[in-house]
Amino acid sequence: MVKAWVGIILTGQWIFALYILVQFTLPLITGQLDESRYAYMIRGYVNGDTINNAILLLHVIPVMLISLSGTFQLFPAIRQHFPRFHRINGRVYLTFGMLGAIGGLYLTWVTGSRLSDLGALGVTVNGLLIPVMVYFAWRYAVQRDFSRHQRFAVHAFILINGVWTFRLLLMGWFMLNQGPQGNSANLDGPADVILSFASYLLPMFIAELIFRARARDTVGSRVTATIAVCIAILITLIGTAAATMMMWGPRIVGY
Repeated sequence: MVKAWVGIILTGQWIFALYILVQFTLPLITGQLDESRYAYMIRGYVNGDTINNAILLLHVIPVMLISLSGTFQLFPAIRQHFPRFHRINGRVYLTFGMLGAIGGLYLTWVTGSRLSDLGALGVTVNGLLIPVMVYFAWRYAVQRDFSRHQRFAVHAFILINGVWTFRLLLMGWFMLNQGPQGNSANLDGPADVILSFASYLLPMFIAELIFRARARDTVGSRVTATIAVCIAILITLIGTAAATMMMWGPRIVGY
């Protein structure tokens, strides 16, 4: 069941990576970056704003790379048969993930890339937790305490992808309700706030249930973890389909 969940995550991550490629990476390479392309963003590329544009691109474009590479860290076969790749890929992933968190916090609170203070709280807590989990994942890897390393690395992976998961939850919520329900234009409605925190707290909770089930190996813990993973698969599947149809797909096709 966990493998199925990882497979759906991988699919969604690669679709998102394709979106980043056509919306940011290719325009940068071909010299077609222009603020008119990013009117849908809270604060996108702004012509002439060199410093903030550079921070935006350094925040966004590496997402394409870590979206492609991050899920490989979750496959046991890769860890076992290609340990050197796992180590190098993990270092790159955690480094870019932490830099992305710092860049995201800068964009949110310095350049004003937020619709409201309340609506930005969830993503802010997410960004602050990333360096903490990255530190412990790195520390336990150095100490060769691979059990604890894996636990913190998984939580780091979830947090690094928190904004991606929020898009899935929000678009899935819109699809199920056939429109906004408890949402606001400033993303500070009750549903918006709950989903922004749930985007990382819920998968982190499910991950903990999986770790506990493996450690305790009891019928009750295994059943609980299986139910939780089934719910996660359903949510991720609906969210990926909704985000692809409503956000990423049209912009990929319309490039």
